[in-house]
Amino acid sequence: MQTNVRCRCPWLDTTKSDYVDYHDNEWGVPLYDDQKLFEFITLESAQAGLSWYTILKKRAGYKQAFENFNVAKVALFTDNDVDRLMLFEGIVRNRLKIAATINNAKRFIEIQQEFGSFSHYQWQFVGGKPLVSNLDKLNDYPAVTEESTLFAKDLKKRGFKFLGPTTVYAHMQACGMVNDHSNDCFRKAEIIKEY
Repeated sequence: MQTNVRCRCPWLDTTKSDYVDYHDNEWGVPLYDDQKLFEFITLESAQAGLSWYTILKKRAGYKQAFENFNVAKVALFTDNDVDRLMLFEGIVRNRLKIAATINNAKRFIEIQQEFGSFSHYQWQFVGGKPLVSNLDKLNDYPAVTEESTLFAKDLKKRGFKFLGPTTVYAHMQACGMVNDHSNDCFRKAEIIKEY
């Protein structure tokens, strides 16, 4: 008797249940909540130069370190907080990345004040709705796109750190600005139907 195995994206290590859970329930789902968007931006900037799974395993630590991703609280962090977090084993202890998160919180709030929400600002880069990619195999996945390059350039102009075009594209994938589930992945059609 054959079991019904769900097909998933080719990049996913299906031996890691927490990774599978993230893929099945979060990755690529359109996200409009500013607190969650700040979480995703924080985690993606921390990931720069590392594997996403490394950061995923430390997600609870980041949540604890950065006040449950409360952007207003993080924006008030001081150099003393940077020193404190450099001793906290639950996150990647990189002084520049920790300082960047505090800086990015301040810039995030400036965007909220200008656009009404970070979500409204962010989604303008894809015309307000998810772009749907046509991906069959691992080699089909781009590292950057025209949209991620424009988004990253604008973030840089506004003073954000550790958010270049590749990192921004990973953010866009994670929060559903692009549906980059492979064509044979069961989540692709589900997300299109839901959103």
